[in-house]
Amino acid sequence: MVNLTLRFVNCCRAADLRVSTAEVLDVVRQLAIVDPFDEFQFYTVLRTNFAKSHRDQDRFDRLYNLFFHEMQNDLTGAEVTPESQGFDEVVARLAEEMEADGDAMRQAILDFMAGKPLDYLDLINKLHTQEEQASTGLKSNMTQLSSRLEVMLKINQMKEKVLQFLGGNHAVVDDSVRASIEEEFTRRLESAYDILTKEPKTKNSGLKTVAHNEEHYDEIGQVPFSSLSDDEIEEVRDVIRQLVKKLEEIATLRYSVAKKGEIDVKKTLRRAGKYLGIPIEIIRKDKPLRKGKIVVLCDVSGSVWSTARFMLNILYALQECFSKVKSFIFVSELAEVTDHFIEKEVNDAIEAIMKDAPINYYAQTDYGMAFQTFKNDHLQDLDKKTTLIIIGDARSNYQNPQDHILRQLRDKCRRIIWLNPEQEKQWTEGDSEMYTYKAHCHEVRACGNLNQLVDFIQELVL
Repeated sequence: MVNLTLRFVNCCRAADLRVSTAEVLDVVRQLAIVDPFDEFQFYTVLRTNFAKSHRDQDRFDRLYNLFFHEMQNDLTGAEVTPESQGFDEVVARLAEEMEADGDAMRQAILDFMAGKPLDYLDLINKLHTQEEQASTGLKSNMTQLSSRLEVMLKINQMKEKVLQFLGGNHAVVDDSVRASIEEEFTRRLESAYDILTKEPKTKNSGLKTVAHNEEHYDEIGQVPFSSLSDDEIEEVRDVIRQLVKKLEEIATLRYSVAKKGEIDVKKTLRRAGKYLGIPIEIIRKDKPLRKGKIVVLCDVSGSVWSTARFMLNILYALQECFSKVKSFIFVSELAEVTDHFIEKEVNDAIEAIMKDAPINYYAQTDYGMAFQTFKNDHLQDLDKKTTLIIIGDARSNYQNPQDHILRQLRDKCRRIIWLNPEQEKQWTEGDSEMYTYKAHCHEVRACGNLNQLVDFIQELVL
Protein backbone atom coordinates (compact mmCIF):
# COMPACT_ATOMS: atom_id res chain seq x y z
CA MET A 1 0.00 0.00 0.00
CA VAL A 2 2.79 2.42 0.89
CA ASN A 3 4.70 1.63 -2.33
CA LEU A 4 1.56 2.13 -4.40
CA THR A 5 0.91 5.49 -2.72
CA LEU A 6 4.49 6.56 -3.32
CA ARG A 7 4.19 5.68 -7.02
CA PHE A 8 1.07 7.82 -7.22
CA VAL A 9 2.88 10.66 -5.43
CA ASN A 10 5.67 10.50 -8.00
CA CYS A 11 3.10 10.80 -10.80
CA CYS A 12 1.50 13.81 -9.06
CA ARG A 13 4.86 15.52 -8.80
CA ALA A 14 5.67 14.73 -12.44
CA ALA A 15 2.39 16.41 -13.42
CA ASP A 16 3.33 19.51 -11.38
CA LEU A 17 0.94 18.85 -8.50
CA ARG A 18 2.99 19.83 -5.48
CA VAL A 19 3.07 17.15 -2.76
CA SER A 20 5.39 17.52 0.21
CA THR A 21 7.07 14.75 2.19
CA ALA A 22 5.11 15.79 5.29
CA GLU A 23 1.83 15.35 3.38
CA VAL A 24 2.90 11.86 2.27
CA LEU A 25 3.67 10.90 5.88
CA ASP A 26 0.25 12.23 6.95
CA VAL A 27 -1.43 10.07 4.29
CA VAL A 28 0.44 6.94 5.42
CA ARG A 29 -0.62 7.53 9.05
CA GLN A 30 -4.24 8.20 8.09
CA LEU A 31 -4.47 5.12 5.84
CA ALA A 32 -3.60 3.04 8.89
CA ILE A 33 -6.76 4.37 10.57
CA VAL A 34 -9.24 3.93 7.70
CA ASP A 35 -9.96 0.93 5.47
CA PRO A 36 -7.69 1.45 2.42
CA PHE A 37 -9.65 -1.21 0.48
CA ASP A 38 -12.72 1.03 0.62
CA GLU A 39 -12.06 3.25 -2.39
CA PHE A 40 -14.12 6.17 -1.08
CA GLN A 41 -12.08 6.31 2.13
CA PHE A 42 -8.81 5.82 0.26
CA TYR A 43 -9.68 8.53 -2.29
CA THR A 44 -10.83 10.94 0.43
CA VAL A 45 -7.59 10.63 2.40
CA LEU A 46 -5.45 11.27 -0.68
CA ARG A 47 -7.58 14.14 -1.99
CA THR A 48 -7.76 15.88 1.39
CA ASN A 49 -3.98 15.92 1.73
CA PHE A 50 -2.82 16.39 -1.87
CA ALA A 51 -5.46 18.76 -3.32
CA LYS A 52 -4.78 21.74 -1.09
CA SER A 53 -7.05 24.22 -2.89
CA HIS A 54 -9.95 24.36 -5.34
CA ARG A 55 -7.38 25.05 -8.06
CA ASP A 56 -5.75 21.63 -7.43
CA GLN A 57 -8.88 19.48 -7.16
CA ASP A 58 -9.58 18.95 -10.87
CA ARG A 59 -5.95 18.10 -11.57
CA PHE A 60 -5.89 15.63 -8.65
CA ASP A 61 -9.10 13.92 -9.83
CA ARG A 62 -7.69 13.57 -13.34
CA LEU A 63 -4.46 12.01 -12.05
CA TYR A 64 -6.31 9.72 -9.62
CA ASN A 65 -8.59 8.42 -12.37
CA LEU A 66 -5.64 7.92 -14.72
CA PHE A 67 -3.45 6.08 -12.22
CA PHE A 68 -5.96 3.93 -10.36
CA HIS A 69 -8.59 3.31 -13.04
CA GLU A 70 -7.23 3.76 -16.55
CA MET A 71 -3.82 2.28 -15.65
CA GLN A 72 -5.55 -0.30 -13.40
CA ASN A 73 -3.23 0.22 -10.44
CA ASP A 74 -5.37 -0.90 -7.53
CA LEU A 75 -4.87 -2.24 -4.03
CA THR A 76 -6.32 -5.69 -4.63
CA GLY A 77 -4.28 -6.61 -7.71
CA ALA A 78 -5.72 -7.18 -11.15
CA GLU A 79 -7.03 -10.61 -12.04
CA VAL A 80 -4.77 -12.54 -14.40
CA THR A 81 -6.63 -13.31 -17.64
CA PRO A 82 -5.59 -14.45 -21.12
CA GLU A 83 -6.17 -10.86 -22.27
CA SER A 84 -3.88 -9.39 -19.59
CA GLN A 85 -1.21 -12.02 -20.28
CA GLY A 86 -1.37 -11.27 -24.01
CA PHE A 87 -1.22 -7.54 -23.34
CA ASP A 88 1.87 -7.93 -21.15
CA GLU A 89 3.51 -10.15 -23.77
CA VAL A 90 3.04 -7.56 -26.51
CA VAL A 91 4.46 -4.82 -24.25
CA ALA A 92 7.47 -7.02 -23.42
CA ARG A 93 8.14 -7.74 -27.11
CA LEU A 94 7.90 -4.01 -27.94
CA ALA A 95 10.30 -3.22 -25.10
CA GLU A 96 12.84 -5.76 -26.40
CA GLU A 97 12.66 -4.33 -29.90
CA MET A 98 13.11 -0.74 -28.73
CA GLU A 99 15.75 -1.47 -26.09
CA ALA A 100 18.62 -0.53 -28.42
CA ASP A 101 16.70 2.42 -29.86
CA GLY A 102 17.55 4.84 -27.04
CA ASP A 103 14.49 6.99 -27.81
CA ALA A 104 13.39 8.34 -24.42
CA MET A 105 10.14 9.75 -25.78
CA ARG A 106 9.08 6.44 -27.32
CA GLN A 107 10.08 4.60 -24.16
CA ALA A 108 7.93 6.98 -22.07
CA ILE A 109 4.92 6.20 -24.29
CA LEU A 110 5.56 2.46 -23.98
CA ASP A 111 5.82 2.74 -20.19
CA PHE A 112 2.54 4.65 -20.19
CA MET A 113 0.85 1.80 -22.06
CA ALA A 114 2.36 -0.64 -19.57
CA GLY A 115 0.67 1.19 -16.68
CA LYS A 116 3.65 3.31 -15.59
CA PRO A 117 2.70 6.90 -16.52
CA LEU A 118 5.45 8.69 -14.55
CA ASP A 119 7.88 9.45 -17.41
CA TYR A 120 5.11 10.37 -19.84
CA LEU A 121 3.47 12.78 -17.37
CA ASP A 122 6.85 14.38 -16.74
CA LEU A 123 7.38 14.73 -20.51
CA ILE A 124 3.97 16.36 -21.04
CA ASN A 125 4.40 18.72 -18.08
CA LYS A 126 7.73 19.93 -19.50
CA LEU A 127 6.06 20.40 -22.88
CA HIS A 128 3.14 22.41 -21.40
CA THR A 129 5.56 24.67 -19.54
CA GLN A 130 8.07 24.96 -22.36
CA GLU A 131 9.06 28.60 -22.85
CA GLU A 132 9.47 30.21 -26.25
CA GLN A 133 12.96 31.45 -26.98
CA ALA A 134 13.34 35.21 -27.32
CA SER A 135 14.29 36.35 -30.81
CA THR A 136 15.02 39.71 -32.35
CA GLY A 137 14.15 38.46 -35.82
CA LEU A 138 10.94 36.90 -37.10
CA LYS A 139 8.87 35.85 -34.09
CA SER A 140 7.22 32.47 -33.91
CA ASN A 141 5.28 30.43 -31.37
CA MET A 142 6.13 27.13 -33.05
CA THR A 143 8.55 25.80 -30.41
CA GLN A 144 5.89 24.21 -28.22
CA LEU A 145 3.72 23.24 -31.20
CA SER A 146 6.56 21.37 -32.89
CA SER A 147 7.28 19.49 -29.64
CA ARG A 148 3.63 18.45 -29.42
CA LEU A 149 3.71 17.31 -33.03
CA GLU A 150 6.77 15.16 -32.35
CA VAL A 151 5.02 13.38 -29.46
CA MET A 152 1.91 12.95 -31.60
CA LEU A 153 3.95 11.27 -34.35
CA LYS A 154 5.54 8.92 -31.80
CA ILE A 155 2.08 7.91 -30.55
CA ASN A 156 0.94 7.16 -34.12
CA GLN A 157 4.11 5.15 -34.76
CA MET A 158 3.49 3.17 -31.57
CA LYS A 159 -0.05 2.42 -32.68
CA GLU A 160 1.20 1.09 -36.03
CA LYS A 161 3.81 -1.01 -34.24
CA VAL A 162 1.16 -2.57 -31.98
CA LEU A 163 -1.00 -3.45 -34.99
CA GLN A 164 2.01 -5.15 -36.61
CA PHE A 165 2.53 -7.30 -33.54
CA LEU A 166 -1.13 -8.22 -33.33
CA GLY A 167 -1.78 -9.01 -37.00
CA GLY A 168 -0.48 -10.95 -39.97
CA ASN A 169 2.60 -13.11 -39.70
CA HIS A 170 3.80 -11.15 -36.66
CA ALA A 171 0.96 -12.38 -34.43
CA VAL A 172 2.10 -13.12 -30.89
CA VAL A 173 -1.31 -13.71 -29.29
CA ASP A 174 -4.27 -15.97 -29.95
CA ASP A 175 -7.04 -14.83 -32.25
CA SER A 176 -9.57 -15.24 -29.44
CA VAL A 177 -8.09 -12.38 -27.36
CA ARG A 178 -6.59 -10.24 -30.13
CA ALA A 179 -9.60 -7.92 -30.39
CA SER A 180 -9.76 -7.15 -26.67
CA ILE A 181 -5.98 -6.57 -26.50
CA GLU A 182 -6.12 -4.21 -29.48
CA GLU A 183 -9.02 -2.37 -27.84
CA GLU A 184 -7.02 -1.92 -24.61
CA PHE A 185 -3.96 -0.61 -26.48
CA THR A 186 -6.16 1.80 -28.42
CA ARG A 187 -7.79 3.05 -25.22
CA ARG A 188 -4.45 3.74 -23.55
CA LEU A 189 -2.99 5.43 -26.62
CA GLU A 190 -6.08 7.63 -26.87
CA SER A 191 -5.62 8.51 -23.21
CA ALA A 192 -2.00 9.49 -23.93
CA TYR A 193 -3.21 11.57 -26.88
CA ASP A 194 -5.81 13.36 -24.74
CA ILE A 195 -3.22 14.23 -22.10
CA LEU A 196 -1.02 15.66 -24.86
CA THR A 197 -3.67 17.75 -26.61
CA LYS A 198 -5.99 18.78 -23.78
CA GLU A 199 -4.17 21.05 -21.37
CA PRO A 200 -5.56 20.93 -17.83
CA LYS A 201 -7.86 23.86 -17.08
CA THR A 202 -7.37 25.49 -13.72
CA LYS A 203 -10.44 26.00 -11.57
CA ASN A 204 -10.45 29.55 -10.21
CA SER A 205 -13.54 29.66 -8.00
CA GLY A 206 -12.12 32.53 -5.93
CA LEU A 207 -11.82 34.88 -8.91
CA LYS A 208 -13.30 38.32 -8.26
CA THR A 209 -14.94 39.89 -11.30
CA VAL A 210 -16.37 43.41 -11.34
CA ALA A 211 -19.19 43.85 -13.83
CA HIS A 212 -20.65 47.16 -12.63
CA ASN A 213 -19.20 50.40 -11.35
CA GLU A 214 -20.46 53.48 -9.54
CA GLU A 215 -21.44 56.52 -11.59
CA HIS A 216 -18.99 58.93 -9.95
CA TYR A 217 -19.04 61.36 -12.89
CA ASP A 218 -21.95 61.66 -15.31
CA GLU A 219 -20.40 62.67 -18.61
CA ILE A 220 -16.61 62.59 -18.49
CA GLY A 221 -16.73 59.46 -16.35
CA GLN A 222 -18.22 57.32 -19.12
CA VAL A 223 -16.00 58.41 -22.02
CA PRO A 224 -13.41 55.72 -22.95
CA PHE A 225 -9.85 56.87 -22.28
CA SER A 226 -8.95 56.16 -25.90
CA SER A 227 -11.62 58.63 -27.09
CA LEU A 228 -10.77 61.60 -24.84
CA SER A 229 -10.08 64.93 -26.51
CA ASP A 230 -7.28 67.23 -25.29
CA ASP A 231 -9.71 69.27 -23.20
CA GLU A 232 -11.24 66.13 -21.71
CA ILE A 233 -7.77 64.80 -20.84
CA GLU A 234 -7.13 67.97 -18.80
CA GLU A 235 -10.51 67.57 -17.13
CA VAL A 236 -9.69 63.96 -16.21
CA ARG A 237 -6.34 65.07 -14.78
CA ASP A 238 -8.15 67.63 -12.58
CA VAL A 239 -10.48 64.92 -11.32
CA ILE A 240 -7.51 62.66 -10.59
CA ARG A 241 -5.76 65.42 -8.60
CA GLN A 242 -8.87 65.92 -6.47
CA LEU A 243 -9.23 62.17 -5.98
CA VAL A 244 -5.58 61.81 -4.91
CA LYS A 245 -5.93 64.62 -2.37
CA LYS A 246 -9.08 63.06 -0.93
CA LEU A 247 -7.56 59.57 -0.64
CA GLU A 248 -4.40 60.91 1.00
CA GLU A 249 -6.49 62.70 3.64
CA ILE A 250 -8.47 59.52 4.33
CA ALA A 251 -5.26 57.46 4.62
CA THR A 252 -3.72 60.02 6.98
CA LEU A 253 -6.83 59.96 9.18
CA ARG A 254 -6.77 56.17 9.32
CA TYR A 255 -3.12 56.27 10.38
CA SER A 256 -3.79 58.76 13.20
CA VAL A 257 -6.67 56.62 14.47
CA ALA A 258 -4.49 53.52 14.33
CA LYS A 259 -2.01 55.16 16.73
CA LYS A 260 -4.79 55.18 19.33
CA GLY A 261 -5.03 51.42 19.33
CA GLU A 262 -4.78 48.79 22.03
CA ILE A 263 -2.80 49.25 25.24
CA ASP A 264 0.83 48.15 25.32
CA VAL A 265 0.79 46.36 28.70
CA LYS A 266 4.56 45.85 28.99
CA LYS A 267 5.46 49.48 28.34
CA THR A 268 2.62 50.71 30.57
CA LEU A 269 3.82 48.61 33.54
CA ARG A 270 7.42 49.60 32.92
CA ARG A 271 6.46 53.30 32.96
CA ALA A 272 4.38 52.73 36.14
CA GLY A 273 7.61 52.04 38.04
CA LYS A 274 8.08 55.82 38.35
CA TYR A 275 4.73 56.11 40.15
CA LEU A 276 5.04 53.33 42.75
CA GLY A 277 3.47 50.81 40.39
CA ILE A 278 0.40 52.88 39.62
CA PRO A 279 -0.29 52.98 35.83
CA ILE A 280 -0.83 56.72 35.58
CA GLU A 281 0.47 56.94 32.01
CA ILE A 282 -1.21 54.59 29.57
CA ILE A 283 1.08 53.62 26.66
CA ARG A 284 -0.63 52.44 23.48
CA LYS A 285 0.85 50.40 20.69
CA ASP A 286 2.09 52.62 17.90
CA LYS A 287 1.45 50.30 15.02
CA PRO A 288 1.53 51.92 11.57
CA LEU A 289 -0.84 50.75 8.88
CA ARG A 290 0.46 47.86 6.84
CA LYS A 291 1.44 49.13 3.42
CA GLY A 292 1.55 46.80 0.48
CA LYS A 293 3.97 46.86 -2.40
CA ILE A 294 2.72 47.44 -5.94
CA VAL A 295 4.28 46.08 -9.13
CA VAL A 296 2.66 47.24 -12.37
CA LEU A 297 3.05 45.67 -15.82
CA CYS A 298 1.68 48.02 -18.50
CA ASP A 299 1.00 47.18 -22.11
CA VAL A 300 1.87 50.43 -23.92
CA SER A 301 0.46 49.51 -27.32
CA GLY A 302 -2.46 51.39 -28.85
CA SER A 303 -5.45 52.27 -26.69
CA VAL A 304 -4.08 50.34 -23.69
CA TRP A 305 -1.55 53.06 -23.01
CA SER A 306 -4.31 55.65 -22.63
CA THR A 307 -5.54 53.69 -19.59
CA ALA A 308 -2.07 52.86 -18.28
CA ARG A 309 -0.88 56.49 -18.20
CA PHE A 310 -3.77 57.56 -15.93
CA MET A 311 -3.28 54.50 -13.73
CA LEU A 312 0.44 55.23 -13.28
CA ASN A 313 -0.37 58.86 -12.61
CA ILE A 314 -2.60 57.92 -9.66
CA LEU A 315 -0.32 55.23 -8.23
CA TYR A 316 2.71 57.48 -8.10
CA ALA A 317 0.69 60.39 -6.71
CA LEU A 318 -0.40 58.04 -3.89
CA GLN A 319 3.10 56.92 -2.90
CA GLU A 320 2.29 57.59 0.77
CA CYS A 321 -0.34 54.84 0.66
CA PHE A 322 2.12 52.15 -0.52
CA SER A 323 5.53 51.09 0.72
CA LYS A 324 6.90 50.78 -2.82
CA VAL A 325 5.69 51.07 -6.40
CA LYS A 326 7.64 49.52 -9.28
CA SER A 327 6.57 49.89 -12.90
CA PHE A 328 7.35 47.98 -16.09
CA ILE A 329 6.13 48.63 -19.61
CA PHE A 330 6.11 46.26 -22.56
CA VAL A 331 4.97 45.63 -26.09
CA SER A 332 7.03 42.53 -26.72
CA GLU A 333 10.19 43.53 -24.87
CA LEU A 334 9.93 44.55 -21.23
CA ALA A 335 11.57 47.57 -19.58
CA GLU A 336 11.51 48.94 -16.03
CA VAL A 337 10.55 52.62 -15.84
CA THR A 338 10.48 53.14 -12.06
CA ASP A 339 13.46 55.52 -12.15
CA HIS A 340 11.61 57.89 -14.47
CA PHE A 341 9.02 58.50 -11.75
CA ILE A 342 11.68 58.91 -9.04
CA GLU A 343 13.60 61.54 -10.99
CA LYS A 344 10.70 63.46 -12.58
CA GLU A 345 7.26 64.76 -11.83
CA VAL A 346 4.58 62.22 -12.73
CA ASN A 347 3.31 63.75 -15.97
CA ASP A 348 6.86 64.56 -17.14
CA ALA A 349 7.89 60.98 -16.37
CA ILE A 350 5.03 59.61 -18.46
CA GLU A 351 6.05 61.76 -21.41
CA ALA A 352 9.70 60.71 -21.03
CA ILE A 353 8.73 57.05 -21.01
CA MET A 354 7.22 57.34 -24.46
CA LYS A 355 10.47 58.84 -25.78
CA ASP A 356 13.29 57.16 -23.86
CA ALA A 357 12.13 53.67 -22.83
CA PRO A 358 14.31 51.00 -24.55
CA ILE A 359 11.52 49.07 -26.24
CA ASN A 360 10.20 48.88 -29.77
CA TYR A 361 6.74 50.48 -29.71
CA TYR A 362 6.03 49.23 -33.23
CA ALA A 363 6.59 45.55 -32.50
CA GLN A 364 3.75 43.03 -32.27
CA THR A 365 2.37 42.71 -28.76
CA ASP A 366 3.54 39.49 -27.09
CA TYR A 367 2.35 38.93 -23.52
CA GLY A 368 4.02 35.53 -23.25
CA MET A 369 7.45 36.98 -24.02
CA ALA A 370 6.91 39.88 -21.63
CA PHE A 371 5.95 37.51 -18.80
CA GLN A 372 8.96 35.32 -19.56
CA THR A 373 11.33 38.31 -19.40
CA PHE A 374 9.79 39.50 -16.12
CA LYS A 375 10.13 36.03 -14.62
CA ASN A 376 13.76 35.68 -15.71
CA ASP A 377 14.94 39.16 -14.65
CA HIS A 378 12.58 40.54 -11.99
CA LEU A 379 10.96 37.64 -10.13
CA GLN A 380 12.70 38.79 -6.93
CA ASP A 381 10.49 41.90 -6.95
CA LEU A 382 7.50 39.75 -5.95
CA ASP A 383 6.75 38.53 -2.43
CA LYS A 384 3.69 37.81 -0.33
CA LYS A 385 3.17 41.54 0.36
CA THR A 386 3.13 42.45 -3.33
CA THR A 387 0.08 43.17 -5.46
CA LEU A 388 0.83 42.62 -9.15
CA ILE A 389 -1.32 44.83 -11.38
CA ILE A 390 -1.41 44.03 -15.10
CA ILE A 391 -2.89 46.64 -17.44
CA GLY A 392 -3.57 45.31 -20.91
CA ASP A 393 -6.11 43.93 -23.37
CA ALA A 394 -4.49 40.45 -23.43
CA ARG A 395 -4.30 40.54 -27.23
CA SER A 396 -1.10 38.70 -28.06
CA ASN A 397 -1.32 38.43 -31.87
CA TYR A 398 -1.80 34.66 -31.66
CA GLN A 399 1.61 34.19 -30.03
CA ASN A 400 2.08 31.58 -27.30
CA PRO A 401 0.37 33.10 -24.20
CA GLN A 402 2.68 31.14 -21.84
CA ASP A 403 0.01 31.35 -19.12
CA HIS A 404 1.93 28.86 -16.97
CA ILE A 405 4.34 31.72 -16.20
CA LEU A 406 1.45 33.79 -14.85
CA ARG A 407 0.60 30.84 -12.59
CA GLN A 408 4.17 30.88 -11.27
CA LEU A 409 3.93 34.64 -10.65
CA ARG A 410 0.67 34.07 -8.74
CA ASP A 411 2.47 31.66 -6.41
CA LYS A 412 5.07 34.32 -5.60
CA CYS A 413 2.85 37.35 -4.85
CA ARG A 414 -0.09 38.27 -2.66
CA ARG A 415 -2.55 38.76 -5.51
CA ILE A 416 -2.77 39.47 -9.24
CA ILE A 417 -5.21 42.07 -10.53
CA TRP A 418 -5.82 42.45 -14.27
CA LEU A 419 -7.27 45.71 -15.62
CA ASN A 420 -8.54 45.41 -19.17
CA PRO A 421 -9.46 48.61 -21.08
CA GLU A 422 -11.85 46.57 -23.22
CA GLN A 423 -15.31 45.64 -22.02
CA GLU A 424 -15.91 42.01 -21.03
CA LYS A 425 -17.97 41.15 -24.13
CA GLN A 426 -14.81 41.68 -26.23
CA TRP A 427 -12.63 39.29 -24.20
CA THR A 428 -13.54 36.28 -26.36
CA GLU A 429 -13.07 37.99 -29.72
CA GLY A 430 -10.11 37.61 -32.10
CA ASP A 431 -6.69 37.09 -30.55
CA SER A 432 -7.71 37.92 -26.97
CA GLU A 433 -6.24 35.51 -24.38
CA MET A 434 -8.14 37.09 -21.48
CA TYR A 435 -10.05 33.95 -20.59
CA THR A 436 -6.78 32.01 -20.57
CA TYR A 437 -5.09 34.48 -18.24
CA LYS A 438 -8.02 35.09 -15.90
CA ALA A 439 -7.70 31.52 -14.56
CA HIS A 440 -4.52 32.67 -12.79
CA CYS A 441 -5.73 36.06 -11.52
CA HIS A 442 -7.32 36.96 -8.20
CA GLU A 443 -9.34 39.79 -9.73
CA VAL A 444 -10.19 40.93 -13.26
CA ARG A 445 -12.15 44.00 -14.24
CA ALA A 446 -12.86 46.20 -17.21
CA CYS A 447 -11.14 49.56 -16.73
CA GLY A 448 -11.58 51.73 -19.78
CA ASN A 449 -13.05 54.95 -18.40
CA LEU A 450 -12.73 57.28 -15.42
CA ASN A 451 -15.61 55.81 -13.39
CA GLN A 452 -14.14 52.32 -13.59
CA LEU A 453 -10.66 53.57 -12.70
CA VAL A 454 -11.93 55.57 -9.69
CA ASP A 455 -13.79 52.49 -8.42
CA PHE A 456 -10.65 50.39 -8.60
CA ILE A 457 -8.34 52.95 -6.98
CA GLN A 458 -10.70 53.49 -4.06
CA GLU A 459 -10.88 49.75 -3.41
CA LEU A 460 -7.09 49.41 -3.72
CA VAL A 461 -6.31 52.21 -1.25
CA LEU A 462 -9.21 51.96 1.17
